[in-house]
Amino acid sequence: MKTIITCFSVLFSVNFIECSFRCDYKYSVVAKGWFKHFVVPATWYDARLRCALEGAVLLSPITQELEDEMSQILKNFFTSESEIFTGIHATFSDGNYFSIEGIPLSDIPLPWAEHEPDNMEDDERCLIFNGNGDLADRMCEETRPYICYRNGSKEVETNECGTVDNEYRLDTRTKSCYKFHTVPRTFARAHFACSAEGGHLVIINSETEAQVLREIFAKYQSGTMPGLFWKNVAFIGFQDWGERGDWRTIHGETLSEAGYAKFSPGEPANATPGEFCGSIYRTALLNDLWCDKPAPFICEKRPDHPAVCHPLADEENTIDLRSNDISKLRLDCTV
Repeated sequence: MKTIITCFSVLFSVNFIECSFRCDYKYSVVAKGWFKHFVVPATWYDARLRCALEGAVLLSPITQELEDEMSQILKNFFTSESEIFTGIHATFSDGNYFSIEGIPLSDIPLPWAEHEPDNMEDDERCLIFNGNGDLADRMCEETRPYICYRNGSKEVETNECGTVDNEYRLDTRTKSCYKFHTVPRTFARAHFACSAEGGHLVIINSETEAQVLREIFAKYQSGTMPGLFWKNVAFIGFQDWGERGDWRTIHGETLSEAGYAKFSPGEPANATPGEFCGSIYRTALLNDLWCDKPAPFICEKRPDHPAVCHPLADEENTIDLRSNDISKLRLDCTV
């Protein structure tokens, strides 16, 4: 199944263009790419990770077109004093700044803001872009809004799960898509990853779905997962929400309401303090697990969410570029 959704533009000589990426992104004809801005501030590390999990990168002003797009987004959605994180960083070695794509700062000719860079307290290794088009260094652990970007040249066919991520597989028994993550994360980071990928930690709604997960888990034997962590459990989408013993899914239902409440014998045990998050054994029987200890996890997503659009070649579209307002060239994806 391939989801085809068109993206419309209100221009004098353009009627429509099709996109080849998630339709929660906006397509810019001038910048030839897809953009999504986040107003909720995040650390640089979380911003980079979310963009990567969505199939994009944390945006940097590495071309004039991208700089113009960043300036326009700042103008449209933020205040003149706002700062947004860029993908330019020196997290690998002090003072050596590169964009996420590996472009050195010396090849990005942008001015510094007044009194910048100052590397305050010898701890500022991530760069922001402000409403004046200037750069400044900031602590990566501080929080700022940010923009994710996908280059328009990356035209990847979407699969039956409506994503460019081919690790998702559709199961016809449940009509849901699943992905087993072998790189362990804490429960919070697992939830983060599934959400960014357009899904959620899997919620078991039936014995049939439990069987699906047994089969998925069986494909990932312990020897195939490198690293020192417990490989016979995987986080799924339930926890006690801070009320000990009140197990509910991440969508707020009791396990019985969701359709599956079969714990492994002797579980939940809270054998050592902190087992407040949900997991399954390879049997697909439920288990309580430490929230802060990394484990494999399973994501679930609907095939139609988020919507993914397919492109036509840019040269097949006639664009009136005489307007100076590039915001008119940003295309909204609609069903």
